[in-house]
Amino acid sequence: MTLTFSEEQEELRASVRRFLADKSPREAVRRWMESEDGHDPAVWRQMAEQLGLQGLAIPEEYGGSGGGPVELGIVLEEMGRALVPSPYFATVALAGQALVISGDDAAKARWLPGIADGTITATLAVAEESGSWRLEDVSATATPNGSSWAVTGTKMFVVDGDSAQLVLTVARTDEGLGLFAVDGDAPGVKRARLDALDLTRRLGRVDLDHAPAVRVGPGGDATSFLRKVLDLAVVALAAEQVGGAQACLDTAVEYAKVRVQFNRPIGSFQAIKHKCADMLLAIEAARSAAYYAASTAAEDSEELSTAAALAAAYCADAFVHAAKENIQIHGGIGYTWEHDAHLYLRRAKSSEQLFGAPASHRARLAELIGI
Repeated sequence: MTLTFSEEQEELRASVRRFLADKSPREAVRRWMESEDGHDPAVWRQMAEQLGLQGLAIPEEYGGSGGGPVELGIVLEEMGRALVPSPYFATVALAGQALVISGDDAAKARWLPGIADGTITATLAVAEESGSWRLEDVSATATPNGSSWAVTGTKMFVVDGDSAQLVLTVARTDEGLGLFAVDGDAPGVKRARLDALDLTRRLGRVDLDHAPAVRVGPGGDATSFLRKVLDLAVVALAAEQVGGAQACLDTAVEYAKVRVQFNRPIGSFQAIKHKCADMLLAIEAARSAAYYAASTAAEDSEELSTAAALAAAYCADAFVHAAKENIQIHGGIGYTWEHDAHLYLRRAKSSEQLFGAPASHRARLAELIGI
C-alpha cells in the first residue's frame, strides 16, 4: 500500500488545477452559486469532453478511464481547493462509485455511460428527517410492484437532490436494506431545494410516494454493500476537505505576508506564526489520513471501513479548524461578505455533518478496532 503518486497521477492533478483556475475563478464561483442551475453547464460539459473527469473512476467498458478512488481523490482535492460548485461530487463520487461496485451489470450498462459522458447527473439519498446517516435508521420502504419496485419515504440533505436526474435511494424491504434507482422526474417524486449553509453545494428534500424504481446491486439484505458505498463516499469527501483546508492555509499565509501592522507584516508576529504552523500540522495529518483511506479503497482492503472512519473524523475537524483560523488571521475583513473566507467556513461546517458528524465516525472507529 503506497501513499505516493505516479507521474500520471501528478499530471492529472496539474491538469485539473489549471482547468479550475481558468474555468472556476472565485468571481465565477459566486456567480454560479447564485444561479438557477447552481453551476455552469458549459464547464460541466468541458469537464467531460476535454478532461474526461466524469468517467475517471468508471471502467473502460462503460466509457470511462478505468481509474479508481485514488484518481478520484486527486480530482476532488483540487475541486475542494477551488470550491467549485458542480454536480461532480454527487454524480461521480456518490452515485457513480455506488454503481461501479454494485456488481449489477444491467444497472452499470444502463447508467454508467451517461455519467461518464456527462449527460446524466445522479446522487445518493440516505438520510431522512431524523438527520441520521446510520443505515439502521433508514425507514423509507420499497415494495415489489410487478417486475419493478415502489419506494415510499422522505429523504433529506440529498446532495443536488433537487436537480439530479437519477436518485439512488436507500430503502428497506421485507428482507432488509436495498438500493433503488429512481428517476428524478418519475410519478410520485416531489423535490425541493433546502436552505443550506453552504451556498456552493445544494441540498434537497426528496419525497417519494410509491415512486417507481429499479433495484440496484445485490438482493436480500444489502447492508454490507451499502456500508461500502458510504465508506467510499466519506473517503471522497475527506479528499475534498483536505483541498479546502489547504486553500484556507494558502490564503492565510499569503495575507500574513502582505498585511502590515505596527510597521511589520503580521506574519512576523509569533501568534500568527503559531496559528499557521498548527494549521499546517493538522492539514498534513489529514492529508495522510485521506490518502491512506483512498489507497485502501483502491485495493479493496479489509481496512477500508477503519480508514474511512478515521479520515472522515480527522479531515472534517482539520477543515473546520483551518477555515476558522483563516478568518481569524484575516481579522475584520475575513468576516465580510465580500471576502471568500466565509465560503470556505460554510463548506467546512456543512461537510462536517455530511454522512455524520466527526463524533459519530470516532465512535464507529472505536467500535471497529475494539475499544
